[in-house]
Amino acid sequence: MEWENQTILVEFFLKGLSGYPRLELLFFVLVLIMYVVILLGNGTLILISILDSHLHTPMYFFLGNLSFLDICYTTVFIPSVLVSFLSEKKTISFSGCAMQMFLGLAMGTTECVLLGMMAFDRYVAICNPLRYSVIMSKGSYVPMAAGSWIVGIVNSTVQTGCVVQLPFCRNNVINHFACEILAVMKLACADISGNEFIMLVATTLFTMTPLLLIIISYTLIIISILRIRSSEGRSKVFSTCSAHLTVVIIFYGTILFMYMKPKSKETLNSDDMDTTDKLVSFFYGVMTPMINPLIYSLRNKDVKEAVKHLLRRKILISKWKRDR
Repeated sequence: MEWENQTILVEFFLKGLSGYPRLELLFFVLVLIMYVVILLGNGTLILISILDSHLHTPMYFFLGNLSFLDICYTTVFIPSVLVSFLSEKKTISFSGCAMQMFLGLAMGTTECVLLGMMAFDRYVAICNPLRYSVIMSKGSYVPMAAGSWIVGIVNSTVQTGCVVQLPFCRNNVINHFACEILAVMKLACADISGNEFIMLVATTLFTMTPLLLIIISYTLIIISILRIRSSEGRSKVFSTCSAHLTVVIIFYGTILFMYMKPKSKETLNSDDMDTTDKLVSFFYGVMTPMINPLIYSLRNKDVKEAVKHLLRRKILISKWKRDR
């Protein structure tokens, strides 16, 4: 583009479902229900991991961080999306967009690294049970969780900093529900190959490296499980890591489906398919945080017992207050 077309943007227009006004109310109700479930489910997991002394272990410390992360990640963009569904004004300020990009990318990166740490925790618990308390001491798992957050913040700071320094032209329409970093980059009237290279390096380091750690950990776990002679013993050991493995498969499986599926020329030029891709991407960001607490509660006896204990405690307190 010509440099005279360059301007200082003060806001972006989020396209979202602008072409489908009748669907906006339906999706408002659906997304609102899902958001409430996310807050209740993940909030409950955080609460029981703090209040129940039996859950003061590395695994539940990581799980509490994951639940807090999911709440933060969805809160970054869901409230603004809900407002846009009901409002004719679908704009976001440049600074607000930058903050949304920063927080979204930071949370996403942190979750990738945290899932890798949780896989390592399961590997030590199953393959080196006698040394578990030594290897996964508080002096180890707290810095591991903190390191995940630091990695996410550093990666997001670098990538978001590079994007906000790009010159933007008159086109301010982001073809998404929120300020997704790649969608914003495409609006720049400058060569973004450097930004794309940084993104590729960051994706390799902070997405594929944790995935490699997960694959190695679970390969060793499976080998260890297969050495157990009794089927009951194998089932009992596998149940300790099945919830985490299910979350990993859903998390990375959806990413691979979204970004590695082949796209024909018709797909690339089709507005309907473009809308479908946006919806898949959006609901991926909502569905995963919503089902995580369900998976951990349904497939984990400790969590079930902790929830029952919390409910009984609440009922007893309420009864005691009424009796007074």
